[in-house]
This record gives sequence, C-alpha cells and structure tokens, in this order.
Amino acid sequence: MEEITVASWNDLIDCLYEGSWQPEIERHRSNFAFRGVSNAAWSTFRTSLMRLGGTFEQMEGHLLRNFRKYAHLEATSAYPGDSTWHWLAMAQHHGLPTRLLDWSYSPLVAMHFATASIEQFDADGLIWCINYVNAHTFLPKALRHILEDEGANVFTAEMLMRGAETLPRFDALATSPEGETRHFATFFEPPSLDARIVNQYALFSLMSSPRVSLDAWLREHPELIRKIIIPAALKWEVRDKLDQANVTERVLFPGLDGLSSWLRRQYTPRSGIPEASDDHTGGHTTAQGVPQEQG
Repeated sequence: MEEITVASWNDLIDCLYEGSWQPEIERHRSNFAFRGVSNAAWSTFRTSLMRLGGTFEQMEGHLLRNFRKYAHLEATSAYPGDSTWHWLAMAQHHGLPTRLLDWSYSPLVAMHFATASIEQFDADGLIWCINYVNAHTFLPKALRHILEDEGANVFTAEMLMRGAETLPRFDALATSPEGETRHFATFFEPPSLDARIVNQYALFSLMSSPRVSLDAWLREHPELIRKIIIPAALKWEVRDKLDQANVTERVLFPGLDGLSSWLRRQYTPRSGIPEASDDHTGGHTTAQGVPQEQG
C-alpha cells in the first residue's frame, strides 16, 4: 500500500488528483473514490455492522427485514424503489448498521471529513483513495458483464438487482461452480434519496460477505489503495480553504443540524482547540473522544 504524508495544500491537491488525466478522452476523470478520517490512528475499514460485535453477520438479515417492515410507509412515500439495494442504501443513509461503507467521488468532500472535527485538530488526518475501476476487474463474470453491457464503471441499485435480488444471492456469487470462494468488493451509487447524498457525491463499497472486511481484501490487492496523511499542523490551512470553497457542514448536511455544526465550528476560538504536536509522523489520539470518519 502506498502511503504519502503531504507537506502543503498544493501537495495534497496534487496527490488527490494524481492519475486523473484520461488521454483517450482528453479529460480529467479520476478512477478513485475517497474517504476521509479525522484521526489517522483509526485506519481500518470496519463497517457499522461489524461494530455491533458478537455474531453480527447473523443480525444483518434481521436488521434489514425489520427496517423494511417498520419504515415502509414513510420510506416508500419519500423514496420510490423496493429492491434490496434501494432498502440497503436507505438504511445506511439513516444510520442502520449495514455492511456498506461511505465513499465520495469528491476529494474535497473527503478532505472535509478529515478536517471537520475540531476535537481532533491535534491529530493527523487521513484520506483513503481507492481505485474502484480496477477493483471491479476482480468481480465475478456475472457482475462484470452487467458493467460492460451498461458501459459503466460503478453499479446502480437497478444494476445490482440484475445480478442478485437478495444479499444471500449476492454473496453466493463469490463461490464458483467448482466450490472455490473468491471474495470481491463492489462499488455502487445510491439513489438520490435526498440532498445530502447528492451534495456529498456519495457512493458505497460493498463486500461479498458481511464477515469479510475491506482491509482483508485489500491486503491481497494493495495496488488498489493509497493512504494520504494530512499532518495535524496542516489541518488549519486545509480547513480554512475548504470553508472558503463552501465545502462545509451547511452544504454537505443540508438543514438545521448541518447549519448548527458549521456555525459551532466556525465560532469556536482557536485557543480552545488542542494544538498539534511537533511530531507529525503518525496519528495522535486525543482524550476527547472517538475519531470522526466519513459516513
């Protein structure tokens, strides 16, 4: 895995947009998705489902079934679509523990999540960059053919429905007719459920088993992932420039909650925020709580 510690704003921008030029179309179109974490010490891809602990994999079906049952009236009136994949995206969006992880097409959105927590300003931030286009070369043939037929790089809920109607059938695609199991990672765009998903330019990663972490899969494919460290001392500059570019809670979380979070951060005096240490070689944990990560 490539790990880079940036030294400046310009260095950060160059790293995040590296490799985006596509000569065949003469346009900048990055094949990477981005995920921001406010504390580099917290650098694993544990899903919210995994964080339940215990036999969490056995809870997945119960959680989704009951979410559909109790949310049906409100959800279907607000968000049309009744496939497993619509419901899974909706559940993740509203905080239900799922096997999904949040990513963004936008490196600026990832930069926001790496620098939004003022309680973590004495800690190095982290941005993960994953090549989702190359990740899809490891898909089973049935799913690769759907992408090829559509001329697409990522799935939609409708496209996933063509490959598997349920999570168990999706998981079964990892096992060949000969009985060999090869797990895979899939990226799909959620439906535009509301302005938050649209403004965050969101997409989800999805493993072929609730028990398999993206970390474990990436250890077999380290060429797909890059780790960019934002030193704690650089966070102030990054944060101020993002605010000037209007990449803030007010935009990414439309509504009064996002507005309040933005104003709280904007008007917190710098003297009340922990200062960075002089050693920026790694992540630093504060005593003020759990590091914030995207999603």
